Amino acid sequence: MSIKICKWFFGVFGIFSFLLFVLSFTDIPFYAYYNLGVGQSALSENPNIIVVLGGSGMPSPDGLIRTYYASEAAKEYENAKIIIALPYNEEDSFHQLDLMANELIIKGIDSLRIKYEPFGFNTRSQAVNIASMFKHNKEQLALLIITTPEHMYRSIKTFKNVGFTKVGGLPTFEKPIDEEKLKETGETERIHLSFRYNMWSYLNYELLVLKEYCAIIYYKLKGWI
Repeated sequence: MSIKICKWFFGVFGIFSFLLFVLSFTDIPFYAYYNLGVGQSALSENPNIIVVLGGSGMPSPDGLIRTYYASEAAKEYENAKIIIALPYNEEDSFHQLDLMANELIIKGIDSLRIKYEPFGFNTRSQAVNIASMFKHNKEQLALLIITTPEHMYRSIKTFKNVGFTKVGGLPTFEKPIDEEKLKETGETERIHLSFRYNMWSYLNYELLVLKEYCAIIYYKLKGWI
């Protein structure tokens, strides 16, 4: 019986993997990733609070791109306060939070605008803790969330679930290199972009989207979104 189960498992896994491989040659993975980022992100008014979800912290590419987007938003919305939500580490205490705040300060953001939410350990607990900071007026506040594109849908839904009614997002899409710069200078030899770049990027998008869909299902089952 165990051999049959193993054969069935590896058969299903093989078919699923082949399907992902085939899809990586289409635009479906990108649009699935893109829609998670922009589907719920519109905000109809200027934000009062900019929430930077810390992700992998600092130093990391993830932390740097989030602070970049947060600084751009903070410059556009000069009256908005900034909350950095990142679990503090017992070994280095608030060091990573300080690094993210310092990155904003280097980019010209007043340190007096920045606060920390260091005690939440996931999106749900971070949203609950931030809601407790504004428990008397959270319905009137407009929030702008800074996070990765695949995480945006769940983040906005989670913050709305804890009582915020005006929530939008600024997904941290990467800026792709100009396709023309990836091509060979010779007239006849050209890089096969669809295979050497797009396919691997789209495979990565597939993994990110699948992981996030699992998290969305979990949050729905818990009643958090």
